[in-house]
Amino acid sequence: MRTKIVAGNWKMNKNLAETGVLLSELKTKFKESSEAKIIVAPTFTNLYYAFEELRDVDIDVAAQNMHQSESGAFTGEISVDMLKSVGVNVVILGHSERRAYFGETDELLEEKVNTALKHDMTVIFCFGEELEDRKSGNHFNVVESQLKNALFKLDNKAWDNIVLAYEPVWAIGTGETASPEQAQEMHAFIRKTIGDAFNTEVSEQVSILYGGSVKPTNAKEIFAKPDVDGGLIGGAALDPESFAAIANSF
Repeated sequence: MRTKIVAGNWKMNKNLAETGVLLSELKTKFKESSEAKIIVAPTFTNLYYAFEELRDVDIDVAAQNMHQSESGAFTGEISVDMLKSVGVNVVILGHSERRAYFGETDELLEEKVNTALKHDMTVIFCFGEELEDRKSGNHFNVVESQLKNALFKLDNKAWDNIVLAYEPVWAIGTGETASPEQAQEMHAFIRKTIGDAFNTEVSEQVSILYGGSVKPTNAKEIFAKPDVDGGLIGGAALDPESFAAIANSF
């Protein structure tokens, strides 16, 4: 059975004191194990603090990014070893904001994924189409290309450490959300694409998250779809009540 996952991407929000408050509230909400695996991704400066605070609860800590090189003269960057040294074993790669604002390409992301997997990290790999791709009917081609370029050179075993996160870019932070039917249609396409490239064992075991303005009011309907295995949550992850409600929607 595929792992159900609800991951909260905090983006560039919450200083240390605010992180402490939010983590404390989340610990109260998730005293007992949730049906879904819960992951939070604070800022780099608060990762170790989050790891220490969450030692006694079943919540994993993820980084929002990492550099493709293992070390070197890359001022301001964070390596995989640095992440692992503070207890972080999960990393989000390829988020639409990294692609749009920082020029991350499929080729660069392939390098990042390979580095992360080499060090036994779990990768939450993000991808998805822009509004113009959806309107032109090119959304399936865009998604297939993003997957193929970054992930299709992996061997079957590597997929044990891959989580996919489909992000319709037009539905991130806009208040717009793909309908549950649209989400299911794309997730089914993604699973078939993975199955065709590898095999059904790989495609059936990989968790595919939906990331696009998931809220407590729509999470249950979206998560009920057979190929949707959870969500990568943005704004709602910063509110403990909303995040808990989403996580309990399975």
